[in-house]
Amino acid sequence: MTSVDAGRRYIARIGAGAADLAAAQALRGLAFGLSQADGDGFDEGAVHVLIEDRREGILAACFRLGLFVSGIDAAESSYSAQFYDLARLTAFPEPMTELGRFCVRPGARDPDILRVAWGAITAHVDAGGITFLFGCTSFAGTDPKPYSQSFAALAAQHLAPRRFAPARRAAQVVPLARSPSEQPGDGIEARMMMPPLLRSYLGMGGWVSDHAVIDPAMNTIHVFTGLEIARIPEARKRRLRSTLDGAAPAR
Repeated sequence: MTSVDAGRRYIARIGAGAADLAAAQALRGLAFGLSQADGDGFDEGAVHVLIEDRREGILAACFRLGLFVSGIDAAESSYSAQFYDLARLTAFPEPMTELGRFCVRPGARDPDILRVAWGAITAHVDAGGITFLFGCTSFAGTDPKPYSQSFAALAAQHLAPRRFAPARRAAQVVPLARSPSEQPGDGIEARMMMPPLLRSYLGMGGWVSDHAVIDPAMNTIHVFTGLEIARIPEARKRRLRSTLDGAAPAR
């Protein structure tokens, strides 16, 4: 993976060893409001990316990347497959990556953090010939009411193509579409209530499932999010690649 930085303050690197994994798990626990570090069986075998704030000497953000050789593999053994029926992805024959456990240190609002993260993801996609990026994009908390406008906007403008659309699998789901009697909300407010990661996905042509899943264990509500790499506008690809700086071997 290529190292990525913004003004030399933030740098993304691949985690190496138990100490880096423990640091990522500790930040995840903090960011998700858990009482302990966050870890699960999907950590093993994943590529863990750490974004360090070199000015403050702290870990600013982290995420993990799971590589799947095809949609069949992803539908059977990805983290997202626990919550969504991904049978329609089995027709996708090419390599794909699951982006998971993306989190930013609470209180850190510098947009360069997200920019560096997407630069690191871009390097991974380019190096691995990845054609599809997916994952569960999380809204904080388990009460869907504050996000009703956001869900309605997603349902109106960003639903998955039928050929890829996930079916329901989880016990606790929330349909994104409003009932016919409900009035649409303010578009700007709806977008601002969406997680920054989700807004980035959508800005590149990403799409979501037609329902959200309530996940009490993680204190989140999430939607399945997919992005076909070939559909990212060329201008956006150039901007993403412009963040790459230096080189480091993948490991």
